[in-house]
Amino acid sequence: MIPAIERIRQSLVSLHMARALETLDQILSRVERGEISAIEAIDELLAEELSLREGRRIGVALRTARLMPIKTIESFDFSFQPSLDRHRIMALAQLEFIRRAEVLHFLGPPGTGKSHLATAIGVAAVKAGRSVYRCSLAELIDALTKAEREGRLPEKIRFYARASLLIVDEIGYLPITTSGANLFFQLVNARYEKCAMILTSNRGFAEWGEIFGDPVVATALLDRLLHHAVVIQIEGASYRLRAHADLIPEHIRSYAAITPPPPPKRRGRPPRNGGAHHPHG
Repeated sequence: MIPAIERIRQSLVSLHMARALETLDQILSRVERGEISAIEAIDELLAEELSLREGRRIGVALRTARLMPIKTIESFDFSFQPSLDRHRIMALAQLEFIRRAEVLHFLGPPGTGKSHLATAIGVAAVKAGRSVYRCSLAELIDALTKAEREGRLPEKIRFYARASLLIVDEIGYLPITTSGANLFFQLVNARYEKCAMILTSNRGFAEWGEIFGDPVVATALLDRLLHHAVVIQIEGASYRLRAHADLIPEHIRSYAAITPPPPPKRRGRPPRNGGAHHPHG
């Protein structure tokens, strides 16, 4: 007859519980020494296995979400950006804005921590079991343009619309064609009031007509992106250039603050035709 301990080992192997198998002897020794009860031993054995599996899940999800290298709220230097309200950022990291399908905007000059905070909130969302995807605006539009050319646009929009949280980084760094702006609008419209987004930009909303090459499309985008929105404005110097501040020309160092205009007035409910190439409203 096979001893009970050996049967447990075989069961753990069959169940692919590698971590539990690894810690079994150590935990059983503690039981024999009277340090823990049998119930506590089972609890510890399962906790070790769950911890390993959760770590693997998070690792895979972070890579799939394109959130590597990992950034955290705790590693952000709030002392370098005194314009930021630490408590407000910590509250956002509780992820209620995702449940409410809101859009979170981080605005500020380059190097002020916009991408760090966006990524950190994305990491918190992954750890909480939310589906997340992160890309730059240029990457997003390139992918949508390619999909449209290959006749796969609806499928690609569904892919980007699927995540609970979509992070679109670096809005305003590169100009966008009118056709690219229309594609972005279709995606925004597909996610509108359904799923949350985080957007980062070094340009104020008043400049979006210039960024997207079409004030009509820009207005339609802002109409949806500011309807249920939280705007965080970061004013300050570049964290990346802090060690070389004396080399930066004064007119760049005194980069003007980005002040968002008030949200546009809404005139009735916007159309939900996500497939339209030329948005109105």
